[in-house]
Amino acid sequence: MFDTPGLVCMILWYVMLFHPLHADIQCMESDTQESPITNVSVDWRKMELSWESSRNFSEFRCIIMDRGTEYIDTEVDSPLCSFPLELHMLMHKGLTFVIEVPNTNISKQCSFLPGGMKGSAIENFFCVIYNIFLMNCTWQAGRDAPADTQYFLYWQQSRGEEDMECELYIQDENFRNVGCIFQNVSIGTEKAYFLVNGSSNNSLIQFYDEYIDLYKIEILTAPLNVTAHCTRDPMSCIIMWHPPLTSHVENTKCFQYEISIQNKDEPTEEKRLPHVRNDRYEFQNYNEKKRYTLKIRARGKNCLVSSNWGEWSEPIEFGQGKDYFIFVILFLIALGTISITLLLYCLLKRYCSFKNLFPPIPQPRDKFNALTDEDIQTEYVNLPTKSHTEKITTIEE
Repeated sequence: MFDTPGLVCMILWYVMLFHPLHADIQCMESDTQESPITNVSVDWRKMELSWESSRNFSEFRCIIMDRGTEYIDTEVDSPLCSFPLELHMLMHKGLTFVIEVPNTNISKQCSFLPGGMKGSAIENFFCVIYNIFLMNCTWQAGRDAPADTQYFLYWQQSRGEEDMECELYIQDENFRNVGCIFQNVSIGTEKAYFLVNGSSNNSLIQFYDEYIDLYKIEILTAPLNVTAHCTRDPMSCIIMWHPPLTSHVENTKCFQYEISIQNKDEPTEEKRLPHVRNDRYEFQNYNEKKRYTLKIRARGKNCLVSSNWGEWSEPIEFGQGKDYFIFVILFLIALGTISITLLLYCLLKRYCSFKNLFPPIPQPRDKFNALTDEDIQTEYVNLPTKSHTEKITTIEE
């Protein structure tokens, strides 16, 4: 026997809170007789189950269960049960409410069964917080969802806050909403509630909901102001930094750090130092003749901080290392000198003559070895003469 008015306000509340959901509410009796328990209703925001009873019972027992067989029960002396707000049961998996009267066979069971086309709800819902205040949530369309299905995301940061719809959707090539970008997100101590439902002209679309601890999905920013101060006596380096920025944690003891020190000349030589709890570390194996690269990242420890390693800090260098600067300067000077010399040689060879540029220099007269006038005359007189033979020819008329 089904109670038609049963849990009607539950659906009405969801219609007001979110885009209309599709679900079936069914209530049944424990026997064929009409139950004195009627008008069952649920205030999901306050996690309250209420009803009316035509008989005065001194005690009731209330039970709420999900399909994962998790349940919680409570006993009251009036037709109103309040469940802990931290129960965090998911509606898209289906819920069951039971009202019993102890020591009798009187009871009423009501089930909340999500409706809609099977396989049309979103899949692979995932959210991440980054850069302290930004949050991205993404999902994939249901494998059997119609092509015209459009999805909408609503969320509550805590039970006491108003629900909000996504203001900046991420769309795919078919203009279907597949994600959302949130700004100015603050991380609290309560779980945030997310609900994604859909609409289609062809069929009803199933909804999907999930509770998430926001601090668990945060990607911590890198530690700040990383420095390294090295000394020769003693031979060590003091590494210091500041904790990463978060929107909800100020206690520096909530963080654990991992330090990476790498030899710049030998990249395969890397030393990682995990489980550093303070914001100061002394690097004792320092070799001043080497050049090192330093970076640090953080994660949460024993606090409401993500236990996953965050982003690495920007690498900084310390140590003297090998000084290649002088060799580079000398090499460049030598290369420049050779280049200029070759250039001048080519230009001079093409456009200039060495004889014009460098004419012979006249030599001064050697008075000691020069010839006298008498020597010159004697030399002239003693010159050899040529002999000639004359021939006379007579011509007669």
